Amino acid sequence: MPQNATVRLWRVLLHLPMIARLCTSGFLGARALNDVEQTIVLVKAWPQPSQKYGETVCCAGVTPAGEWRRLFPVRFRHLVGSAQFSRWDVVEYRPARPRDDNRIESRRVDEQSLRRVRKMSEREREGFFDPLFRSSIGEAAKRNESLTLIRPHSLRFFWRPKSTRELSDEAEKRQKALRQGSLFDRELAKIEPCPYELRMAFDDADGPHDMACGDWETAATFFNWQKLYGAKSALERLKAIYEKDYFQAGVALALGTVKKRPSQWLLLGIIRLNETVQPRLL
Repeated sequence: MPQNATVRLWRVLLHLPMIARLCTSGFLGARALNDVEQTIVLVKAWPQPSQKYGETVCCAGVTPAGEWRRLFPVRFRHLVGSAQFSRWDVVEYRPARPRDDNRIESRRVDEQSLRRVRKMSEREREGFFDPLFRSSIGEAAKRNESLTLIRPHSLRFFWRPKSTRELSDEAEKRQKALRQGSLFDRELAKIEPCPYELRMAFDDADGPHDMACGDWETAATFFNWQKLYGAKSALERLKAIYEKDYFQAGVALALGTVKKRPSQWLLLGIIRLNETVQPRLL
């Protein structure tokens, strides 16, 4: 083999690990943007099975400039160390515009570049998110937005037990998506499905809504409290937290659209966030 060809071959082989990582993250095939970007995380949805990525978590937040970002795909339970994050964390990553998602807020994330920078303080939160609130889902849709925050006029948290068939279908869907994955992926498949469908009824300026709750923190809190207090008490405690504590002190609902059905909105997060009090004019 000629020397130049040998050098080129070695260069390709040296870059194979990086290429594999980019393919796995879905970064190839996306339109790369310059440099890195930071986002303040507001939403981390419950892990969903994905035939392409094994398991993904839909995350959303706001840049320091006040722009919404939907971060996908994030294989959250694959992340370790400084790459793991929670609500109010400022994360940094290398973004790209997806070719298969026209929603202006959506960004594909190079998973290898993802890292947690710091936690946003409570003082920093005061008033920062006010420009992102809309009076209703309808107002957000008219603005061509696919992510929004709502201050509900009323709030009712409730639930229903899932049937044996529903739980079986969920488990099978997860196993099917992860069957071709690595051993680590198959370990992740052991995540326990929530035995209840958790829902939230609320009113905005357009009227009443009733949605399933996809918030990871809500489901995780249920599982933690179920171990301590039992299922019924755990659900009642969540109900009291949301309907009384959150609603009286200040609550924001984070909602977003579905890529394949842009007119359908989902409840992605229930966020404890103070309302900004306007100073009284003397």
